[in-house]
Amino acid sequence: MDGISTCSCLLRQVEFDFMTFEQLGVIAPILKALRKKEYVHPTPIQGRSIPLLLEGSDLLGCAQTGTGKTASFAVPILQKLYLSSYEARKIRALVVTPTRELALQIAHSFTAYGQFTGLRNTVVFGGVKQAAQVRALQRGVDILVATPGRLLDLMNQGFISLRDVEYFVLDEADHMLDMGFIHDIRRIIAALPKKRQSLFFSATMPPAIEKLADTILTKPRRITIKPEQTTIELVSQLVYFVAKQDKSKLLLRLLETKEDMDSTLVFSRTKYGADKLVKILRRAGWKAEAIHGNKSQAARQKALGNFKRRKTNILVATDIAARGIDVSNLSYVINYDLPNVPETYVHRIGRTGRAGAAGVALSFCHQEERAYLKDIQKLIKRRLSVVEDHDFVEKQAFSRSPKPRKYKRFSKRR
Repeated sequence: MDGISTCSCLLRQVEFDFMTFEQLGVIAPILKALRKKEYVHPTPIQGRSIPLLLEGSDLLGCAQTGTGKTASFAVPILQKLYLSSYEARKIRALVVTPTRELALQIAHSFTAYGQFTGLRNTVVFGGVKQAAQVRALQRGVDILVATPGRLLDLMNQGFISLRDVEYFVLDEADHMLDMGFIHDIRRIIAALPKKRQSLFFSATMPPAIEKLADTILTKPRRITIKPEQTTIELVSQLVYFVAKQDKSKLLLRLLETKEDMDSTLVFSRTKYGADKLVKILRRAGWKAEAIHGNKSQAARQKALGNFKRRKTNILVATDIAARGIDVSNLSYVINYDLPNVPETYVHRIGRTGRAGAAGVALSFCHQEERAYLKDIQKLIKRRLSVVEDHDFVEKQAFSRSPKPRKYKRFSKRR
């Protein structure tokens, strides 16, 4: 980035630091709710998105979770619905997101920001019986937050009609594709009115995402909030080179020696690995629970609730299950297994660097994960600080020339 561009970015950031939601044109009932949550100054994505959406533009946003993205679309949607006249409660705004946890979080945000508007929202997702969700729909809602599978299921049963939708949001689009939802998304889009305002958010913009956006949006305005501008600089990032079989020993040692690890989110690559690690932690006397796709929705919500209320000190999660986890004052994120997709690393550590807060992210890396570490450092454009002084340092971890043939074969396997 050249000097002029850097200055422009800094000026825009200063502008958002002193701007208020009132200056963005947000109306009194929503301002009252935002003040109740102690929201005074908009984040960069909120400051740029809200005026565009209030004007009626379609929006293509590239931003990760933790940047204040939900408020950037929830606030203008609530305001436009509140100011427009209607006779009966119909689904006039639809938000589609990939996971149950994220859907619940978004619905909660709509409730909080819209508490003085009289607008009603509900959330539908799979993994639970549909009866309660159907009853909420039958009472009438203005805003629906949904995961794709349950939404289509209830549409097919005649409980949901999208013919009155005026505002459509597709959130976490890259993970929609990763989870195989592309055909479901196309079916949902086909059921929407052609005349609508559409918002599309994704953490990355590969060609497949760009192509999908072209089918949803009309002359969209683009906003990009780069991860390194939001989370990377706020989070202290350390890496431990450790043998695979010693990772659990290192984790226990850190938990025993660090006094401020009272709220720690640990990422495991697999469901089996998450459950196995919880057993190890519990045997050592720690209050730990796992959250992943094989757990029931009730079990996942209970585990997350216990973690938020500090009844559980350690939550072990897989990446998909962790989408939408929003825990205040989260002290540490630990990458017990490094992710094989570098963008996932940014999502993970963003759990502890939210809304301008600082955080700490620790990563465990064994020899076969060195290629993943290299990709992560390339993406974030910085090297992680290496912790050399610990009892479980992997042999040859600090050699200048790791065996190139082995590294090359590993790279090809990816």
